[in-house]
Amino acid sequence: LGALDLKLRRQMQIELKRIQDEVDTTFVHVTHDQEEAMTMADTVAVMNGGVIEQMGSPQELYEHPHTTFVANFLGQSNLIRGDVRGQEGADVVVQVEGNRLVAPKVRSAEGADQVWVGIRPEKVVLAAPGTAPQNGANVLGGAVVTDASFTGVSTQYLARAPWGQELMVFEQNTGVQKHFSVGDVVDLHWVPDHTFLLDARQDATAGVQREDEEA
Repeated sequence: LGALDLKLRRQMQIELKRIQDEVDTTFVHVTHDQEEAMTMADTVAVMNGGVIEQMGSPQELYEHPHTTFVANFLGQSNLIRGDVRGQEGADVVVQVEGNRLVAPKVRSAEGADQVWVGIRPEKVVLAAPGTAPQNGANVLGGAVVTDASFTGVSTQYLARAPWGQELMVFEQNTGVQKHFSVGDVVDLHWVPDHTFLLDARQDATAGVQREDEEA
């Protein structure tokens, strides 16, 4: 369906799902379009080099990726290097450039001392420096906005952390959020339950599509 324009593609996806329900049979749909796969499938198998990397429902794969390849291939992820410092109840405590972050143990790589702290861009909220976090939110402070792009349904930001890494933030345009401009200093807040931890021995760029690969 990649040759169709966006609206027609969405209509065709809905129509194909309706036909599948009517005929009550299994469809096998092979696609390189990640959004199309998640929209149309009940079960998605992500393949890497001819091997199934992870299989499950679209929500399971998106919210609970087991590898950096899946985290990057389905949507976009911020992956930040961190060191595991221990456990507190059902949470794993991670140190990231002097910042204390927590993640649910059930969403954490077992036995890893060094991890990639993963958070999806739409789960992150920008806040003015020093804003008190709510409900025990994870906080990374002192970032600088390097890009702000209005896309209609959301504003997509890039914010450079103090150690130089650029992090993505997608904020839905509900009209209640404060708008930030390039050069503004901000804190990044997110709910700990949205955090996932992956083994840092994995390649943080695995699954990232590059322009030369798309050409």
